[in-house]
Amino acid sequence: MLLCQGCTSFSSPSIPKEDLVKVQTRSLRRSEMRIREVDQCGMAQQLPEDAVGRRLSCDGERGTVRYIGTVPPTTGLWLGVEWDNPERGKHDGSHEGVRYFTCRHPTGGSFVRPKKASFGVDFLTAVKQRYELDLDQAIGEEVRISTKTVKMVGFESIMEKQRMENLAEVALINCEVSGPGPENEIKKNIPNVVSLDLSGNLLSSWEVVAAITEQLEKLQVLCLSHNRFSIASSPSNLSPAFSNLKVLTLNSCAVTWSQVLCCAPMWPHIEELFLNDNDITELQRPVDVLQGLKVLDLSNNRLVQESILQLSNLSRLEILNLSSTGLSTIHLSDALSGTKTAMFPAMKILLLDDNKISEWGVINELDKLSALVQLSCKRNPLMDLDKNHETTRQLLIARISQLEILNRSQVLQEERRGAELDYCKKFGRAWLQAGGHSDPEKNHPSAEFMAQHPRYLTLIQKYGAPEEDELKEQKPFALKDQLLTVTFECPEETDRKPIQKKLPGSMIVQKVRGLLYRLLKLPGTELRLSYTSSKMEGKEIEIDNDLKPLQFYSIEDGDRILVRWS
Repeated sequence: MLLCQGCTSFSSPSIPKEDLVKVQTRSLRRSEMRIREVDQCGMAQQLPEDAVGRRLSCDGERGTVRYIGTVPPTTGLWLGVEWDNPERGKHDGSHEGVRYFTCRHPTGGSFVRPKKASFGVDFLTAVKQRYELDLDQAIGEEVRISTKTVKMVGFESIMEKQRMENLAEVALINCEVSGPGPENEIKKNIPNVVSLDLSGNLLSSWEVVAAITEQLEKLQVLCLSHNRFSIASSPSNLSPAFSNLKVLTLNSCAVTWSQVLCCAPMWPHIEELFLNDNDITELQRPVDVLQGLKVLDLSNNRLVQESILQLSNLSRLEILNLSSTGLSTIHLSDALSGTKTAMFPAMKILLLDDNKISEWGVINELDKLSALVQLSCKRNPLMDLDKNHETTRQLLIARISQLEILNRSQVLQEERRGAELDYCKKFGRAWLQAGGHSDPEKNHPSAEFMAQHPRYLTLIQKYGAPEEDELKEQKPFALKDQLLTVTFECPEETDRKPIQKKLPGSMIVQKVRGLLYRLLKLPGTELRLSYTSSKMEGKEIEIDNDLKPLQFYSIEDGDRILVRWS
């Protein structure tokens, strides 16, 4: 690799390599850089020979060098820098009508003097600064704790783990790492690294990254978030450097999907890829790359939503994060309403939080996914269509047949049963009006109804058609009468404190059960409910019909609902 070769020769013979390794400026060492002398207008500055395109830091901000030279009418040498944070810059690379370089952002660039810039340290130097401890000093040392003097005995095993050759996990976050350092020294010093975090460093290209990782033969997990890389000229040639890599994180690296696909041949065995907060918009179909992917995070990217289906050929993809992508619709066009799609055959977990989903039709489409068991769709307009979020949850459960976890909360068997029964009741009148009938031979609801409620026929086959009296609308109550303050008590579990809740009198018993499962955290149990009233002291009334509202049982403000289970 270029950087490895560069660290072996210097154009300034007056500065020995071993002395350069020791030089520190704000704890930064320049042992790996080839140095050239630049003398303009009486100013002597030291810069890497290949400084254009290199990464630097200045006053805590990171950027990429786009220009080296003079900027009239000033004198002396300047670095034209494109900053990662555009708020750090002042212009787009132009100054007084002259363009010196270009930036992605109109205020992403500025000029800085070379003496203010740091081009970082080599990897091994950063590791030693971060992890190397003086074992002789720590073992056997006496320290004073309170009023007693304690000898530090027994720390040998702890210190042994801290020895560099034993490190399995290395985190060098914001350590200004810019290259590998002397050739093969990483392999000699830390051969057992399995997980490496290089977030927020000064790595300028995939060739530089590969020069580090090729020496870590056991590496499986790599985090490179908050870096900026130039694209490798021959990505497939770098694949030996990532031969065992399974997990790669590239959050906030300003990469596009086209660049990801271009780089993908480097990662032949990748299983988890995290691309949060990048410049990914339109997705293209991965061809002969990423086919082993099981986890893909595309959150916080402004995606062209129609292009999401380009990922459907990833046959092993189990987890897809599309949160905060601007998504409002999904259409799995290969499958009819109420059937299963061939797309995303292995997808078990789908994250859709913080999007623009407002139509129940999107949820109906998700039921087409044959393997989907976990869904999160918090903070979407759909979740606020009903003032009662519990009702929305029940509708989601009823519409997606295989859900086991919804919005990070487990869907219990009893909750599903209640949700589906309530769904049958809620839309029973619309079903009848659309041509539905309790007699199977006369049951022919319209295509429009079935498009809106593709699971309805399956549900009434499972539970039976709703009774006519169950479909009667409840009389509206005045606002002051709608909420009842009830206290839940567990008479057979005295350690549990009573729970007081305000519930609408129109809330059906099944929804109360669902609420109790979550409040009491009782998975897989059957609840038995009854209530007592101060007006009927000594009498306990059983609550046994899941489809009846609380007001059916004449439950009043201040009553106690007793909860038992087996």
